[in-house]
Amino acid sequence: MKYHHLGIPTRNKLKDERHLKHLKMYVSGYGKSPYGVEWTRYEEDAPYPELVKTVPHVAFEVNSIQEAIKSKKVIIKPNSPSRGVIVAFIEDNGAPIEFVEVDRSIAEEGI
Repeated sequence: MKYHHLGIPTRNKLKDERHLKHLKMYVSGYGKSPYGVEWTRYEEDAPYPELVKTVPHVAFEVNSIQEAIKSKKVIIKPNSPSRGVIVAFIEDNGAPIEFVEVDRSIAEEGI
């Protein structure tokens, strides 16, 4: 497991945000920050736990999502936000943690 990014929820519209319509959210900053900081803004009806929509999360790249979430409190089941990427969220000690599995042979460059 290795550090991937820090996700920070915001309610502010950011000038360079990208709308991920199928996920009902906007993202900004990831791939531009040398520290992997990503800002997230959610549509009102986005189907995610309030914990994820309001509390910053740390994300780790893993070799296997299934192994990473085994015996954990899963709050967002494994899903694919983009080609070659699978993500899932757990809750650990009251904090959201994201796991990211990337197939670099087909994922967008910079993921």
